[in-house]
Amino acid sequence: MAKQQIGLVGLAVMGENLALNIESCGYSVAVFNRTTSKVTRFIDNRAQGKDVVGCMSPKELCDALQKPRKIILMVKAGDPVDAMIDQFRPHLDRGDVLIDGGNSHFRDTERRLEDLAKDGILYIGTGVSGGEEGARFGPCIMPGGSRKAYDLVKDILERASAQVDGPCCTYIGDRGAGHFVKMVHNGIEYGIMQAIAEVYHLLSAFAQMTPNEISETFANWNRGEMGGYLTEITVDCLARHDDLTDQPLVDVILDKAGQKGTGKWTSQAAMDIGVAVPTIDMAVEGRILSSLKDERMAAGSLLKGPRVYRPSNRTQFINHCRAALYCSVVCSYAQGLAMLREADKEYHYALQLPEIARIWKGGCIIRSKLLDPIALAYRQHPNLANLLVAPTFAQAVNRRSRGLRKAVAEGVAAGIPVLALGASLAYIDSYRTARLPQNLTQAQRDYFGAHTYNRTDRDGTFHTEWMDES
Repeated sequence: MAKQQIGLVGLAVMGENLALNIESCGYSVAVFNRTTSKVTRFIDNRAQGKDVVGCMSPKELCDALQKPRKIILMVKAGDPVDAMIDQFRPHLDRGDVLIDGGNSHFRDTERRLEDLAKDGILYIGTGVSGGEEGARFGPCIMPGGSRKAYDLVKDILERASAQVDGPCCTYIGDRGAGHFVKMVHNGIEYGIMQAIAEVYHLLSAFAQMTPNEISETFANWNRGEMGGYLTEITVDCLARHDDLTDQPLVDVILDKAGQKGTGKWTSQAAMDIGVAVPTIDMAVEGRILSSLKDERMAAGSLLKGPRVYRPSNRTQFINHCRAALYCSVVCSYAQGLAMLREADKEYHYALQLPEIARIWKGGCIIRSKLLDPIALAYRQHPNLANLLVAPTFAQAVNRRSRGLRKAVAEGVAAGIPVLALGASLAYIDSYRTARLPQNLTQAQRDYFGAHTYNRTDRDGTFHTEWMDES
């Protein structure tokens, strides 16, 4: 009996759709799920008539595969991945390949890779972005780890990925590079989503626009230079009416945002390597604050905001919001890419930023028209310190910085929180300021802790006896 070419473990939404995607690319697939009733249901329904076989145990799946075996794990990040590896490990041989396609932390991926290497088992940690639709019809795939392992599964992954200027899949780098890049991708996603939400809030609460009007505004913007998947789905979300009440659906959705931790990981990892990502940080904070619904409701009766007023020129204010959104989206990309640049030095991943920007153009959640000029900027300037100083983006941000400043100022004056927009403005202002006030910070640190300081007028390290002992 012929053996299957690849195995897939985990038949939740992403796993099912990725299995169907790979099969539609011409590969035979074997599937397994811890709850075996899901295997039966999948085979009898969605996979009926396809070259997919169901397996009821890890051993049965391993026996069903060609050697070297190639198995994709689509299970929940954390302990479930370790548990599944432990179940499969006794049935694997040297040279077999395990591919973790979940949102694992990059440190866990590096630990697992080293541990499995003791038995000669090859390991890949790969980010997969695109949600349910992407998994079924072509996601962005970001594999890292063993280069030898990638070469064994390259054809399958690249054919199953989205296709925009080539496959939206490339070898990212050694060890945990794939999951590191996916983590940063998700951080950028957080930043863009928070900026979009804040602009929606400004247009709704300050400019008094209806969800339909805001939807039409975003549709117009999406046809321009910053069009992308997240602005595109925003148009649909704002235009949708609730089947139960016939109100705009967005108006009846509770304002508590969930998160699975990858945005938080991005902020934590950025601090570890000393990279400022304030737009992303504030996006994480925005979700945390949104979860305090009961506290916010109570605080609203005690903490008073400014007198309500409206923009004197609504059309002009809408244009300011468009500029603000553009600048914040660029800042999200700039901060994420600056983080990848520094991580490359810290962890020696050998990341190729132009290629990463290219594969983000298709399948993934942060795909947008901006990624073409972003990829070009890093191709033209391989040592680019920050996207904001690439000539194309420096000019674009300069043209829009007044609009960003106006939108943030109006939001602050009206008492509307603008965490990500305000952080983006502060990031731009800090990055362009030649002398920041941390000279005083250094003086304070030296005062209370004798931490020393450097001078502007001579080399060396200095300490001052600040307290007069006389």
